[in-house]
This record gives sequence, C-alpha cells and structure tokens, in this order.
Amino acid sequence: MKKILLAICFLAASYVSEAQVTTPQPSPSSTITQTVGLTEVSVTFSRPSMRGRSVFGDLVPFDKVWRTGANANTIVKFEHDVKVGGSEVKAGAYALFTKPGKDSWEIILYNDTSNWGAPQEWDESKVVASVTSEIMELPFDVETFSIGFANLTNNGADLGIYWENTYVAMPFEVPTQELAMASIEKTLNGPGSRDYFSAAVYYLEEGQDLEKAKMWMDKALEGQEEPAYWMLRQKSLILAAMGDKKGAIETAKQSLAGAEKAGNADYVALNKKSLEEWGAN
Repeated sequence: MKKILLAICFLAASYVSEAQVTTPQPSPSSTITQTVGLTEVSVTFSRPSMRGRSVFGDLVPFDKVWRTGANANTIVKFEHDVKVGGSEVKAGAYALFTKPGKDSWEIILYNDTSNWGAPQEWDESKVVASVTSEIMELPFDVETFSIGFANLTNNGADLGIYWENTYVAMPFEVPTQELAMASIEKTLNGPGSRDYFSAAVYYLEEGQDLEKAKMWMDKALEGQEEPAYWMLRQKSLILAAMGDKKGAIETAKQSLAGAEKAGNADYVALNKKSLEEWGAN
C-alpha cells in the first residue's frame, strides 16, 4: 500500500510540474505577407487593443519613438531591394519604429531588429530610411492595432498603420521592371549556367543519363575564365561515375586548386578524399 501511495504521489507531482496554464495573449502576434509586383514583403507584429483607453497622445505619447505595436519589435522583411522615401533599402529584415505626432508621424526603418521595444540608446546611423506621413482621421475606431498593404501597383504599395481613429502610411517602391526584364532576357536567351549545373547534378544524384549530365555540366562551365571549383567538383563525380577515372582525377585537381585559392576548407577536404579514393599520385 505504501508503495502504491508513493507511486500516486510521484505521478501527481510530475503532472503538476509539467502542467502549464494556457490563456489568450493580450496582444496576439500576427504575420502578413504581400507580393508587390514581383517582391514579397512581410510584416510580423503584435496587436494590442484599445480596451476603452485613449491611445495617441496618452497610451502612446506624442513625439517619442514607439515600437509600433506591442512586445518585440515589429519586423518588416523585403525580398528584394526597395526604395522608401527616396532611400535605397537593401533586401532583408528591419525593425519598424514610428514617432507619432499630433499632425503627422515619422515612420522609420531601423537595421537592428534585436531590441524589445524602442532601443534604450537610439543610433541614428542604424536608420536606413524614414518618411513623414500626414495623419488621415478615420470616421470610425479601429479597436485592435493593425498593419496592412494598400494602393498596390506593379511598382509599389503603401504599408498602412491603423489604430484608434488614425491611419498613416509608408509608401515604398519595388524593382518590378528590372526583375521582369531580367527574367524575360534570361528566358529568351535560354538556360543559364546555374540551370545547366542544377540539371547535371540532379541527373548525377538520380543515376540518370550521365552522358547528358556531363554535356550539361560542360555547358555550365562554358565561357568561365576561372571555372567554378564547386562545378568542377560535380563534374569530377560525373566522370568518376562514368568510369573515366583519369578525367575525374584531372578535374578534381582543378577543383582542389580553385577551392584552395578561395579558402574553402570543405571543398579542399572533399577533393582530397576523392583523389585518394581514385588513386591519384
């Protein structure tokens, strides 16, 4: 009986230690993603609600940097380089901060996303772009803080911020014309080096037609003044699979030399191992 009671107590203690209370978050997180032209843009943010409170000028003070949401930084990610307020913004992730005012807001992209809220020490050198947005007063209240995309065109959109009875926006431009023209030229000019390389590696890995894989790899290497060592590595494996040990060794030596010049220790080791397996001098 004593052993049974001890076992029950142990199980009960384990259950209590592992049990966790799950309740709704007061400011739930959200991620929205929008393709603008040919560029994917996403925003991850937390969404506080008014709950009867006065927001701008009270809960969120005027003329002070605000995290623009709740909890961790609101993060904006751009798939490609964009333009914001005339500034070039590289593809990547940025913290979105704002400085709400009575008549207008400053909307800021900051290249340090590690803060929890506004940085304790603001670093102006980390500001990659900022715009001033006039306030549009809404004819209704927005209970829960919201971010969305509006005025979409092939070449840009507005990143809109809505809360209480306020709407502000950060217009941005995307490089659709450049991306589209590059895609058209690539397609009309036929497969590129990377396409041939990918096809050749796929055929090698799947044990398909090795003659065709070699032909594609040769096309991938065609015209390169200094053949890419990672491509040469795959060509050496194709030649070895075809039974051309001499060609495989010669190609692996070229790949090894390129990898050593580039300082890529992984490819150096891979080539040395293959050369040893193939009986190279």
